[in-house]
Amino acid sequence: MVSPETPGPVRIGVLGGADIAWRRVLPALAAEPGARLVAVASRSYDKAVRFTERFGGDPVDGYERLLDRPDVDAVYVPLPAALHARWIRQALERGKHVLAEKPMTLAPGETAELLALARRRGLVLIENYMFTRHSQHQKVRQLLAAGVIGRPRAFFSAFTVPARPAGDIRLRADLGGGALADVGGYPISAACLILGRQFRVVGATLRRDPETNVDTSGTALLINDDGVPAQLLFGMEHAYHAAYEVWGSTGRLVLNHAFAPQAGHRPIVRIHDAQGVTERVLEADDQYRNTWRAFSHAVRRAAGQEAPAQPVADDEAAATLRRAVLMHEIAGAAAIEVSQECDVSVHR
Repeated sequence: MVSPETPGPVRIGVLGGADIAWRRVLPALAAEPGARLVAVASRSYDKAVRFTERFGGDPVDGYERLLDRPDVDAVYVPLPAALHARWIRQALERGKHVLAEKPMTLAPGETAELLALARRRGLVLIENYMFTRHSQHQKVRQLLAAGVIGRPRAFFSAFTVPARPAGDIRLRADLGGGALADVGGYPISAACLILGRQFRVVGATLRRDPETNVDTSGTALLINDDGVPAQLLFGMEHAYHAAYEVWGSTGRLVLNHAFAPQAGHRPIVRIHDAQGVTERVLEADDQYRNTWRAFSHAVRRAAGQEAPAQPVADDEAAATLRRAVLMHEIAGAAAIEVSQECDVSVHR
């Protein structure tokens, strides 16, 4: 484990060879000096070799062997959602910090247990909704606080992606697949990030594919303590769309490319009001590298190498648990429709 006497890069091990790790997360890790990849484990040793040939570190045959390595301070867990709870728990019990792909688990009770275990052991456990680390959302909050659209009256957000190929893990119920688990957390998180996390579920719908028995799209209506509603859409049978809007008493704010922008993308915030449309072009940012930077700082704080920031850690854990509860409540509240082209369902 990272020691106060031996400051340096946080030594990272990876459990699994997921596509998101190959395309986005490990390239960002390679560019971040505060963390260093030391090992990649896979059930397929050849896949582990392929990853380490590109990103460095040692290939490891099996997850247990990686967790037993003393030169691994922390692990990144990009496994299918149904496997998260088991391997996060084993990592924490072996004294490893954890960056876990979303959702952390498939049940809020398990999420709460793992967060409590990490806290008892003085370990960092972070759920990897990387988009929250992008500076564009802080700028949106600043604009709202400055009153550019008056008082917020409603929030709308959608994250939809094209249909997945047959056999994709997101279409396997036994691996925790489904649109709510895979993409639903993004608009939920955006609502909480921009307007505050104290939302409750008013209603929801889910559309289920009878062949795979997973939900392929859904909607949710939330409302926060100030009475502001959030209308959310998520799915994996659509054209790609990733955006949110805040409607206010005097105008409307729109942000596209909200959840997975490329590092070089310059975000544009559009403000619609009585004078027309104003565009504010923001600086480019890299949410993937920001995530590794935030994680490595958190690990060093836990090891006493940096000044503690416990209120921040507590707030992030609370946000993670609240998101898990909202996803669970949406699933419970949803009216279920078997997938058909013109079906419409509403929960009251």
